[in-house]
Amino acid sequence: MSIDWIHELLVSVRLIVAFLLGAFIGWEREHHGQEAGIRTFGLISLGACSFGLISIFVEYGDQGRIAAQIVSGIGFLGAGVIMRDSGHLKGITTAATIWCSASVGTAIAFDMYVIGILTASIILLFHALRNTKYWALVSNKKIPGHPLHKDS
Repeated sequence: MSIDWIHELLVSVRLIVAFLLGAFIGWEREHHGQEAGIRTFGLISLGACSFGLISIFVEYGDQGRIAAQIVSGIGFLGAGVIMRDSGHLKGITTAATIWCSASVGTAIAFDMYVIGILTASIILLFHALRNTKYWALVSNKKIPGHPLHKDS
């Protein structure tokens, strides 16, 4: 299937939306001192969207294979941010957020704006809740200096 330039410009709106949603997720992570931030998450979401769009328009082979490889490829990238430090794992949430950001881009690629926006919103909400006083009540983790957790 060939795609004319006007249709390609209209489809490119999906790329912009995917990048902006991913960048917004990255802004939240960067704002809270995480290494992976605006550029990382924006580019992951953009790349996932781009691969998703490419998979829609290929004329040969299995169109779902490109989108399916996003899942394992981003998983490999996310694994690279997980580190062990003094017996504790660090970066697991960042890795999971990277993986979920790829789903935002893929959803936008397949013209599923509600799913993409909802997924980005849930990611942001989940991270925002971590910084509330109620998180300590829900989480079993001891948060140093948190008023609702007494240091043992």
